[in-house]
Amino acid sequence: MLATLGQSIELLLRWDIYLYISAGLIVGMFVGAMPGLTTILAMAVLLPISFKLEPMLGIPFLIGVYKGGIYGGSIPAILVGIPGTGASIATTFDGPPLTRQGKGRKALEMALFASVIGDVLSDILTLLLIGLIARIILLIGPPEVFAIIIFSLILIASVSGESGLKGAIAACIGVGLGFVGTESVDGEARMTFGIAALVGGIPLIPLVIGIFAMPEVLEAVESRAKSFINEAVDPSKSGEPLRWHEFKRSIRTILRSTVIGTGIGMVPGVGQVVAAFIGYSAAKRASKHPETFGKGELDGIAAPEAANNAVNGPTLVPLLTLGIPGDNITAILLGAFVAHGLRPGPQIFNEQGALIYAILIAAVLANILFVVLAYLLLKPFAKAIQLPKAYLVPVILALAFVGTLSTGSASDLGIMMVAGICAYILKKLRYDLAPLIIGFILAEPIELRLSQSILYARGDNLTFFFIERPIASFFLLAGIAWMVGMIYVRYRRRPGEAMVP
Repeated sequence: MLATLGQSIELLLRWDIYLYISAGLIVGMFVGAMPGLTTILAMAVLLPISFKLEPMLGIPFLIGVYKGGIYGGSIPAILVGIPGTGASIATTFDGPPLTRQGKGRKALEMALFASVIGDVLSDILTLLLIGLIARIILLIGPPEVFAIIIFSLILIASVSGESGLKGAIAACIGVGLGFVGTESVDGEARMTFGIAALVGGIPLIPLVIGIFAMPEVLEAVESRAKSFINEAVDPSKSGEPLRWHEFKRSIRTILRSTVIGTGIGMVPGVGQVVAAFIGYSAAKRASKHPETFGKGELDGIAAPEAANNAVNGPTLVPLLTLGIPGDNITAILLGAFVAHGLRPGPQIFNEQGALIYAILIAAVLANILFVVLAYLLLKPFAKAIQLPKAYLVPVILALAFVGTLSTGSASDLGIMMVAGICAYILKKLRYDLAPLIIGFILAEPIELRLSQSILYARGDNLTFFFIERPIASFFLLAGIAWMVGMIYVRYRRRPGEAMVP
C-alpha cells in the first residue's frame, strides 16, 4: 500500500497536471454560472479532448470541470435567484435575500468556502475507504456483482425524474442500445440492421455528446432569449467580504452537511440535488433561529453548498469499485476511464493502483487551486452570466461536431445527430436521460456477469442465485422489493382520491 502511494505521489510531481486541472475548474465554473447550460453539457462536449491526453491529464481535467461546475451554479443562484445547476436550487432560498440586503459578496464567499471544505473532507474519506471497499468486493463473484448492478440500475431508474416508469423505460432503452453490435459470448452480430458502422457497437462518444449536448443546444435556441438572464448584475455593489466570526458560526453546519453529502454520494442515483435539500433542511431544524431561513441566512448558503459538493468524491466509490456510475456526470467519467483503457472494478486497484490513487489525490489537491481561482474569478463570472447566447451556443455546437469527428468517422456524426434528436424528444416528454446512458454503459458488464453466473450455475439458475449465493439473492430480492414498493406508493388509492397515474 505504501509503495503504491509512493508511486502515486511520483506521478503527481508534474506541473502540467495542475495546469489541466485549473483549466477544467475555470471552464466548469464558467459553464455552471450560465443558467442555460449545465456541467453535464460541458463534460460531454469536452470529453473528446480528454481522450487526446494521457489518463493522468485527461481524467483530472474532467474532474476539474465537475468540481467547478457544481460550485459555479451557486453564482447566479445567489445574485439573481436562478440556479445555474440543479444542485444550486436550495441555494436560491437565502441567496437573493442576502444580495438584496447588500450581502451578496458574503454569500458568494460562504458558498465558496463551504463548497471547498465539503469537497476536501469527502475526497479524503473517499481516498481512505475506496481501497478497503475494493478489497472486500474482490471476495465476491460474478453473481454478486451482477445482482448489485441490477439493484443499482433499478434504484437509479426509480429515483430519476418525476416518474419511476419513465426511468425504467429509459434504462431499458439504454441497455438495449448497449446490446447493439457483436455479442460478447459467441461473437455474432445482433441488432445491427445490416449497418456496418454498428457491428462494433454504438460508439460511446457520439452517443454521450448527442444525448447531453444536443438537447441543451436545441432548448437554448428554442427559448429565443437573447441572454441567459435578463437582470442586470453589478458585483461591485455586493457589499463587504465574509468575516471570520460569520464563517465560524457556520462551521458546525458545514460539517453536518459534509457528512450528509458524503453518505448520499455513495448511493447510486441520488446525487447533489437531494443532498443539498437534505443539508438545508437539517440546518434549519438544528438552528436556534429557523425563522431566519429563507430571509437571508448565511447558514442557508453553507448547508446546501457543503452538501452538494461533498457528493463529488464519494460518487467515485461505486464508479471505481464496481463500475457503476451513480448519475450523468459519473457516467461520463466512466466513459473517460474506459476510453483510456481503465475498466473500473475491484481489479483496477491491482492493475493500475498507483494511477488511480494519483487521480484521487489530484482530486483532493484540486480544491486548493479551486479556492484560489474561484476567489479571483468571482467578479468576472458574476458578470459573465449576462453574456448573449449568440456567442456561446454556436461555440458549443461546433465543439460537439468537432469532438465527435475527432474520435471517429463520419458515421459517428450521424449517430450523434440521431441520438441528439431522440434525446431532445425524450426530454420534451419529461424523461430523465441519466438511466438511459447508465443502462448503456452497464449493458456490457450485465451481459458478461450474467453469462459467467449461468455457466457457474450449470443449468440450475434459481437454486444457484437464491440459495447458494445469499448475497446475490439479497440484492436481487431487494431490487424486486424496491420495485414493488415504488409501484405500491405510486398507484395506491387514497381516501377521496383517484388512482395516481
